[in-house]
Amino acid sequence: MATRHAIFLLSRERLRSLVIFAALLICAVTFAPPPAASAAAPSDAIVLSEFIYESAPFPACHASTIVQTQHGLAVAWFGGTKEGNPDVCIWVSLHRGDKWLPVVKVADGIQANGTRYACWNPVLFQPRNGPLLLFYKIGPTAARWWGMMMSSADEGVVWTSPRRLPAGIFGPIKDKPIQFADGTILCPSSTQIGGWNVHMERTNDLGRTWTETGSLNDARTTPLIQPTILDHGKGNLQILCRSMDGLIYESWSTNNGYNWSPIAATALPNPNSGIDAVQLKDGRSMLIYNNSPKNRYPINIAVSPDGHSWKMALVVEATHGELSYPAIIQTDDGLVHITYTWKRQRIRHVVLDPGKIP
Repeated sequence: MATRHAIFLLSRERLRSLVIFAALLICAVTFAPPPAASAAAPSDAIVLSEFIYESAPFPACHASTIVQTQHGLAVAWFGGTKEGNPDVCIWVSLHRGDKWLPVVKVADGIQANGTRYACWNPVLFQPRNGPLLLFYKIGPTAARWWGMMMSSADEGVVWTSPRRLPAGIFGPIKDKPIQFADGTILCPSSTQIGGWNVHMERTNDLGRTWTETGSLNDARTTPLIQPTILDHGKGNLQILCRSMDGLIYESWSTNNGYNWSPIAATALPNPNSGIDAVQLKDGRSMLIYNNSPKNRYPINIAVSPDGHSWKMALVVEATHGELSYPAIIQTDDGLVHITYTWKRQRIRHVVLDPGKIP
């Protein structure tokens, strides 16, 4: 009997130990810190990572845009004391050979009466036929700015005088337009007047005349801005939009952007910050974004075979601090070029080999 009792006590103690061990294991799994983001960062898909400039005549910068020209690359952004200050101008750097040329101021917000406003959100676009186009905004705030444009016949060296866009037309608000076979340019746009509203603007004569859609979302329930366009072919377009509620939203068109489906949330996170996307030559869609609902870091690449199912494929940079407002293009050689704001201090340029991204 004593032996049986001892065995019972031993079993009970063993059971108690097992329960404690299981509880500790659950706690360890539940509360263990997540794997370091840098664990996914090293990748031979990253061909190059560099700054556009090391020093510049302004302390802060933001909202870069990149385009391929016949003889290289061009990048633009706004820079000044800080975002919204009247001294904020549009700056450009050209890539020739193996280096970035010194930054050059190409536009400011000085008005005819001497009043000066900030410049905002430049967007570069190279039509198939015609000069290089530069769209940007001028105004005291994002809710009160207006659209501007310039052009360059020599790939960004010399620019025309700025021209104000028609009332109610803002041009591409952050991300690049797309161009159809007939030459029509479709610009992803938005306004922040009395709420966040996404819309599309269309020009078939390189910006001389325009038409626009109405708002594609209800700003009262789903405030959205800064759409980026993916062209899936055969008239099928998709926009992905910045939101306030931690997610990227989307809408689809089957007729080259004349009509759009109801706005819907995706599973992709968004920390109320800009994104951009590009349709790759291999048929995949690629998105550059912050894979976080709250933080503007890290900055990531997601890929999709169809625009519906997305997979986070690469950490471009995991440094703490603002890594935001990316722009992305694919050049003729198949490489992907990305620019983004690095801590509001400089503009980072990253080159990827998409063939090495699963």
